[in-house]
Amino acid sequence: MNTPTLSPLEVTQLIVRFNDALNAHDVDAMLRCLTTDSVFENTSPFPDGTRYEGHAAVRAFWEEFFRNGADQRIEIEDIFACGDHCAMRWVYSWRGADGAPGHIRGADIYTIRASLIAEKLSYVKG
Repeated sequence: MNTPTLSPLEVTQLIVRFNDALNAHDVDAMLRCLTTDSVFENTSPFPDGTRYEGHAAVRAFWEEFFRNGADQRIEIEDIFACGDHCAMRWVYSWRGADGAPGHIRGADIYTIRASLIAEKLSYVKG
């Protein structure tokens, strides 16, 4: 485990900044919060999700994700940091192709390195 360079408040502020960029569908702003070798593990397919490594792969995932949905948002239910890790419980909501709203609940576990997000592991209920 590396020595934390950010306080718990600064870590949660980084994650909130990333989530705000996600809700704005601003992939460039999202990537500014990530290390260049960052890892993102999506929630699907079951059971382990798909793993994306590095800016190019993470960018491609989020650009496709935003193209395929409408009114996508992640609302933070709870967030806390300890050292170089942060946990965030969330509700993801969207509008389907038929206009019907949907949502799922889940959690992300983040690892911070060099004051940026190095890893985002996502999990869902159900």
